[in-house]
Amino acid sequence: MNRRRIRAVQVAAALAGVLLAALPPAQRAAAVPAATTTYENPVTAGTVDTFPDPAVIRGKDGYWYAYGTQNPVFQTRGETGERMLPVLRSADMTHWEYAGEVFTPNTQPAWHGGSRLWAPDIRYADGRYSLYYSVPDKDTVGVATAPTPTGPWTDRGAVLDPDSGCATGDIDQAQFTDDGGQPYLYWGSYDTICVARMNADRTRIEGEVTEVAQGRRMEGGFVVRRDGRYYLFYSDAGCCDGAYSGYQVKVGRSTSPTGPFTDDRGVDLMAASSKGGVVVGAGGDRWIGPGHNSLQTDLAGQDWLFYHAVPADDPDLDRVDGIDRTLSRRPMLVDRLDWIDGWPVVRAGAGPSTGPQRAPVTEWDAGGDFGDGSLTGWRARGAGTRAWSAASEADSGGYVTHSGGSAPAYLVSDGTAGARVRAEADLRVTSAAGGAGLVLAYRDTGNHVVAWLDRDRGALVTDVRVRGVSAGRQVTALPPDFAWDTWHNVTAELRGRQLTVEVGSDRLRDAVATQRRTVPAAAARAGRVGVAARGTGAQADNTGAVKLYTPVTRRVADPAPGELLTAHSDEFDGTALSSEWSWVRGPAAGAGTGDGALTWPTQNAELHLANNTASVLTRSAPAGDFTVETRLRLANGPGNQQAGLVLYGDDDHYFKLVHSVLPVSHTDGKVTHVTEFAKEGARPTTTPPTPVAYGPMFGGPAAETLWMRLAYHADTEGGEHEVRAATSTDGTHWTWTGVWTLPAEQALRIGLVSLNTAGATAHFDYLRTYGS
Repeated sequence: MNRRRIRAVQVAAALAGVLLAALPPAQRAAAVPAATTTYENPVTAGTVDTFPDPAVIRGKDGYWYAYGTQNPVFQTRGETGERMLPVLRSADMTHWEYAGEVFTPNTQPAWHGGSRLWAPDIRYADGRYSLYYSVPDKDTVGVATAPTPTGPWTDRGAVLDPDSGCATGDIDQAQFTDDGGQPYLYWGSYDTICVARMNADRTRIEGEVTEVAQGRRMEGGFVVRRDGRYYLFYSDAGCCDGAYSGYQVKVGRSTSPTGPFTDDRGVDLMAASSKGGVVVGAGGDRWIGPGHNSLQTDLAGQDWLFYHAVPADDPDLDRVDGIDRTLSRRPMLVDRLDWIDGWPVVRAGAGPSTGPQRAPVTEWDAGGDFGDGSLTGWRARGAGTRAWSAASEADSGGYVTHSGGSAPAYLVSDGTAGARVRAEADLRVTSAAGGAGLVLAYRDTGNHVVAWLDRDRGALVTDVRVRGVSAGRQVTALPPDFAWDTWHNVTAELRGRQLTVEVGSDRLRDAVATQRRTVPAAAARAGRVGVAARGTGAQADNTGAVKLYTPVTRRVADPAPGELLTAHSDEFDGTALSSEWSWVRGPAAGAGTGDGALTWPTQNAELHLANNTASVLTRSAPAGDFTVETRLRLANGPGNQQAGLVLYGDDDHYFKLVHSVLPVSHTDGKVTHVTEFAKEGARPTTTPPTPVAYGPMFGGPAAETLWMRLAYHADTEGGEHEVRAATSTDGTHWTWTGVWTLPAEQALRIGLVSLNTAGATAHFDYLRTYGS
């Protein structure tokens, strides 16, 4: 039986002796209601008010655990203070209960100096959970370890040296273990991400520090490996400015954990430019500033992105004593992560979900977790059928152990799973010899597939048997320091005749060994799932199989221009501007048409908050939805120049897409070229008061010649302007950002700007407006 179902039904009852007895009383309630097939974001609704920077792991007890940044999570319950690295628990990844906090004011280590604690990252290795967290007041990363996902936590000190060698903030860390077992730590914030190897117990970095990514307000790195490539997820722009938070999740990939990483346009993440590879951005409906992600895989093999976002209808928390600014409300969201043409994207590009969604698969078709302390639902086959017994411990709860001889023994499920299947088990081998294996496609002792953790060989060994004959054993070495007597997760995916097996510790897409092989057609069949053992000391838990997920292979369509609206377009092929144009604070000095372009030197002037001195060139916009496009040439200047498109209501209500040239503080005098998509408008009352606010979002790569689009949608039902931006360096391949919105209180005009600081000249080759 499944221990999570037992707890959902028996709300206050004990669970198989020590499993429940080991939990604090407050944690003995049911984690979730009965299993559901749909969910809605935010998944922390009704549990906590906010849960920024979520990190998620599946514990060895079969529950999922989430860890968040220190925040006031219980304001609606009247609590005025914060919880230090709060912890949640779930049986299904979508319904969560509060499970404690890592530190309290009484247990916080003295070396923190009372700092708030941010951005946790959770891992399991060598029989313990390691929680990495940021200590911003000390500009470093700490680590605490525990025998269970909820503690008790032991402080292990700072992971980084006082001067780590990374160019910017020493926070926002994520641990990663490479194929072969080498651990790494990624960290960095505003504006560089670095990586270094870690020592064997994963408590300190050692050796060379390598910068792998840099960009405007870049932070929150998180790395996974998939199909031989390393994917560095990160967030850029602003995480925490309420309705003006421009956070987006982006990604680059590499063939090495130390880079170079490139985005989906081939731009090096170390390039002095904004980057593409958008994984998720604001959708223009409910969620603003989605970012700071982690990743989980459901039992069917589908990946899910966990991240926070700001609700548009309630973006700010109440003031917290001792914090001199208003904190943004950032609940936890989860959405399907698709891999399309080798790149990850949330919901095929549809953005954060609203309304009911298909839930992650968290129940097996066959198998279980031995949570009731018995072997009910399982059948012994092969040698030593009486050598299987149930046991329990504080972390994993119930598990199964084998004490027989060297001949293979099998414990398989009563139920069966289909031919296209994903199976997994937590395995360990506590004796000096022998092996434990994951069994799938089991018909009988002569017809099955086994993925062995073979301690005698120090290897992952797959053995495929058909009609009593082995189709060949395939051997993949495990790391020399592989901790055999601690839990390891083994997964096997059988898609057609292709078998993929991974061995890792914590199901976080950082396996230490991967094996792929083609099996005979007769082996790709439905069958039972279970455990195999050779010798004494083979142990298993959380063993089951379910239908393998079906991947999404096509992205949702990006906005496409309709018919050209000549009445709202200009090729700039005359000797003077058309009368359709009008100036705000103009005409600008030096601006004029000729040679098929509008030429406009950048001004020593601003269009930003209270400083509204720049000229704006505007013309009327068409009714309804439209897309406006220009091709901009902006050569290198000394820095702090901007030029591009605007949709302009007035000086305090506009959308702006510009090529922005910014100085870089740590790269040999280079400047950074950024595509900046921003909005300015009124905002709710905050502390300190900000009646007008400005929020940037960063788009794709910039270039001296840049194609730019703003796609406008009139949300008449919501009473809002919705605008999405795109840029291209070749006029063909476009990178689309998330969506900014403003109340539809002013009519918008199409416009151009060239501003910030003198020293460069903008050339607009045309302005074209298209219908929807």
